[in-house]
Amino acid sequence: MHHPEELLPLMAQLSERAKQQDGYISTETLQSADNPEEYLVVSKWETAENWNNWFASKERRDIQGKIDSLIGERTFYEIFNPL
Repeated sequence: MHHPEELLPLMAQLSERAKQQDGYISTETLQSADNPEEYLVVSKWETAENWNNWFASKERRDIQGKIDSLIGERTFYEIFNPL
């Protein structure tokens, strides 16, 4: 497993910092039932622009860099729009 004792606090830190950003609505973190090393994080934002501002921030990139180093791969992001 990818060091959950190190990974989970970083994921929590990312979520806590996101909560302080303009346009933030909520975050839900899910763990795969089939592969406990896989996580899905769904964050909701008022606008894609709000998300993109947070995504581009040095603070988010620094924390995400630590996560990616720990898991040994880059995190995949995708924007979905509500129907």
